[in-house]
Amino acid sequence: MRRILLPLIASTVLLLAGCAASTRNDALTSTLTAYGNAVRWNGLQSALQFVDPAVLKARPPTDLDLARYRQVTVSDYDDGAGPVPLGDNEVQQTVQIRLINIHTQAERSITTRQVWRYDEKLKHWWLESGLPDIRQD
Repeated sequence: MRRILLPLIASTVLLLAGCAASTRNDALTSTLTAYGNAVRWNGLQSALQFVDPAVLKARPPTDLDLARYRQVTVSDYDDGAGPVPLGDNEVQQTVQIRLINIHTQAERSITTRQVWRYDEKLKHWWLESGLPDIRQD
């Protein structure tokens, strides 16, 4: 009886672990797509909702940062190869963002390295790295 139960229990545990990983991966895909769409279509300020609340509390964007975000529109958001795992609940993604200054119509490109962390309790991915620094050349 033990010979039958132990493999059955082990396979059930592995199946449940696989389901948890699948749920986490599906949530990551949905979150990254929603974040990219928010940045592309609604501007960088709209992406604040994806930043970890603890990060926002520790490093809130300044009024000057918010004014800078309002001064540009996003013409391209290229997430390239997609996220790279840093651990079980953390990924990094390098993104090229093309910005157009609404006053000068000058376009430029920035590179941002996003770090995303999965909150097991909330079943939610949070942007740990904050919004991109658009002051870079």
